[in-house]
Amino acid sequence: MRAFLALLFIALGQMTASARADVIRLYAAGSLRAALTEIAQAFGTESGNTVQLKFGPSGLLKDEIGGGAAADVFASANMEHPQALHAMAKSGPVRMFARNKLCALVRPGLATDSASLLAAMLDPAVKLGISTPKSDPSGDYAFEVFRKAEIIRPGAQAALEKKALQLMERTDSPQPPEGETIYGWNVATGRADIFLAYCTATRDAAKQHPEQRIVELPDALSVGADYGLTVITGAPPAATQFAEFILGEPAQRIFGRYGFEPPTQSR
Repeated sequence: MRAFLALLFIALGQMTASARADVIRLYAAGSLRAALTEIAQAFGTESGNTVQLKFGPSGLLKDEIGGGAAADVFASANMEHPQALHAMAKSGPVRMFARNKLCALVRPGLATDSASLLAAMLDPAVKLGISTPKSDPSGDYAFEVFRKAEIIRPGAQAALEKKALQLMERTDSPQPPEGETIYGWNVATGRADIFLAYCTATRDAAKQHPEQRIVELPDALSVGADYGLTVITGAPPAATQFAEFILGEPAQRIFGRYGFEPPTQSR
């Protein structure tokens, strides 16, 4: 009888713990997929809560949340999109949790380096790929590169904006095979000779396509990406706990392994 009661108390305790567990719905930028998947697993192990993950272009995710999509935490590849939700009273304060920057992914055989990158991008024979501005912050950051290019070479901004191929995050954008990085695939299939993308993404692409090169933007063209996090209004308390976990040291170490810089990193 005592053994039965002991088992009963254990079962009741497990049922109570299960009832206390929350499901946290995370909407996050696609560039965070690998890092946040690992971080969500670590949080679930520690807290007993479950994180449901949805990844996509930050601008489109922001529009979904603003339109009433059921999300609890939003992790964006910029600060503006979560700040827009906060201004609409859709979420709490916005906190920077990681940093990234743009690099150039270059096809094999195209001889260019940081010093000659602008000339290569302006070359009419070179196909320049970017993501779609407004839908994806990566495209907005690319346009910031073009604005900086104007200072170096008058007329460069208009020329780059005109020639840039918006190869991602459009309804008609071709998609790579499953498991293939979209940046490396676009370069490997000849859709782009140079692709401006997050440095973390170019690193992943180069692992799949070692023949492709990563070229850092020169200081005069360098553009950083600040990632912002916000908890959606009405989210369960565990969502705030998860947001704090993302900002904590264990999660920041995971971000670092995937090539992200900490939010306190000076540029």
